Amino acid sequence: MIELSLDGQLLRVAQGTTVAAALYLGGDGNSRTSVSGQRRAPFCGMGVCQECRVSIDGQRRLACQTLCRTGMQVETQA
Repeated sequence: MIELSLDGQLLRVAQGTTVAAALYLGGDGNSRTSVSGQRRAPFCGMGVCQECRVSIDGQRRLACQTLCRTGMQVETQA
């Protein structure tokens, strides 16, 4: 199992889990808030739609294309 931080909460996931899947396993499944205030979640799952943008270790990344690593710090845009 891999341990990472999701919005400050410790989360354990299986090796090979994407950050997008971890959003569903450890939270509400949403990755960001739109400019109109609506919560957004991963949509296409292949990096085209950009809806899964999160901050990973201080860098803006696509959750659907990023595998979880031990110690990773993931922050959604609330």
